[in-house]
Amino acid sequence: MVLGLCVIFTLLAVFPPFGVPGFAFALGGAAVLVGFGLLPLAVAAVGVARSVDVCCFLSGMMLLAELCRQEGVFATIAGHAARLAGGSASRLFGLVFLVGILVTALLSNDATVVVLTPAVAAIARAAGMEKPAPLLFACAFVANAGSFVLPIANPANLVLYGQQMPSLLPWLAHYSLPSAGALLMTYLGLRLTQRAALAAPMAPVIEAPRLSLPGVMAALGTCGTAALMLAWSASGRPFGPVTLAAALGTALLVWLRSEMPPGRTLRHIAWGVLPLVVGLFVMVTAVDRTGLTGTLAARLAPLATAAPLRAGAAVLGLVTMASNIANNLPVGLLTGQVLAATALPHQVREAALIGVDLGPNFSVTGSLATILWLTALKRDGYAITSGQFLRIGAIITPPALALALAGLALS
Repeated sequence: MVLGLCVIFTLLAVFPPFGVPGFAFALGGAAVLVGFGLLPLAVAAVGVARSVDVCCFLSGMMLLAELCRQEGVFATIAGHAARLAGGSASRLFGLVFLVGILVTALLSNDATVVVLTPAVAAIARAAGMEKPAPLLFACAFVANAGSFVLPIANPANLVLYGQQMPSLLPWLAHYSLPSAGALLMTYLGLRLTQRAALAAPMAPVIEAPRLSLPGVMAALGTCGTAALMLAWSASGRPFGPVTLAAALGTALLVWLRSEMPPGRTLRHIAWGVLPLVVGLFVMVTAVDRTGLTGTLAARLAPLATAAPLRAGAAVLGLVTMASNIANNLPVGLLTGQVLAATALPHQVREAALIGVDLGPNFSVTGSLATILWLTALKRDGYAITSGQFLRIGAIITPPALALALAGLALS
């Protein structure tokens, strides 16, 4: 009963029908489990407590991203990229891809799709691009492909590692080659599939928007927060509260000099993500009590001990498939519980993280970031179908996963 209810409510939360917010189903599922006595209230409270670090991290990142958007940081960066492109759509595509890597690494993949996508769409419109799809696709695909450049690039990284998050230097030692391989294949795949659209002419952008003093403060505060998080991760302590504290400090400084009222900034943040995460954490805690995660970990342990890379490849494939069926957020939570249930070689955890981060590039349902990207496109008047995304994802993602796994083996 627990497994059945969790599957139903998770799918409803990730793909909510009738315009009902997804978090309502996530909290509803948690409430049903507790209300029917399938999950003790004290155990549900443990699930809520586990979600605090991720919620603090997301709150801080969303606040910084919204500050940068409102103060024109992303519009200015995109404008300078368009000016440097000199009327070449192909060059502009490369610059947007590079900016996407930087934004993802420093602000998380959700920030790339939520705030960089509208800025890129506006620049493409200003440049008179007949076919801006390559730039828009770049924002979505790089958000997932760049999710393991740094530990802070994706909330899923926090979920999979929990209190065992590696500090910066060990992270770079393990993930630099896989990240480089994933990003290289994603870039080449997009260039190949979008070559006709990139050959279309575009008007040169002569002048980029100028950044105001509050915008400079928001940009510096964001970079400072990213540096603080990376340094704090070396201590092995949760960096969600530190992220939120630094973001609030940045916001207060920006609000003192900005014409934008704090209420306007806060209203534009997608706060519904937080109760969604809390509800999913509670349901995954309920699944853990059924013994499923322990059983999966026990089945995985012998193979992982005998052949870590083979086990890692198998986990990567399974996590990739599951993420594209049920979204990588609940899959990442469940995978994190399985990995925490027993001692496994580090290659298995790393392969699982690559599957959770990069694997969702197959389909629009694969990650929360891609779903948010579709929402951002609709607001700007662009329509990209799930079939279009799947055709490109099916070409790009398998070689990107293969090269990332090869980089992991070399690391």
